[in-house]
Amino acid sequence: MAVTDPIADYLTRIRNAQMAGHAIVEIPSSKLKKRVTEILYDQGFIHKYTFQEQKPQDVIKIALKYNGKVPVIRKMGRISRPGLRKFAGAGDLPRIINGLGIAIISTSKGVMTGKEARKQNIGGEVLCYVY
Repeated sequence: MAVTDPIADYLTRIRNAQMAGHAIVEIPSSKLKKRVTEILYDQGFIHKYTFQEQKPQDVIKIALKYNGKVPVIRKMGRISRPGLRKFAGAGDLPRIINGLGIAIISTSKGVMTGKEARKQNIGGEVLCYVY
């Protein structure tokens, strides 16, 4: 079945796997999802990840991170969606829980965290938040 919002599907698969207590989640791959996965790894929200080539579509395998039995990712949410895109300038980028969480931004220079976009003084589409 075709997915109309791949980022929302990505976030939901991670959220559902954590609620079920799974150690690994498999997600259909795309360039955008790969970059979001790299950001989550760099920020310490996931344990590790691998990109596997398969037919008919490549797969991202993500090893989820837990503190005991509590997931490290407390909450994930989609901000911009296909029906209502949310854009923000460099000065208007959201701060998630006073800087404890991250906002993932799609800019003209690639997908990055809100903190990196603010540092480079560029805005873009606010994809989602994670904390």
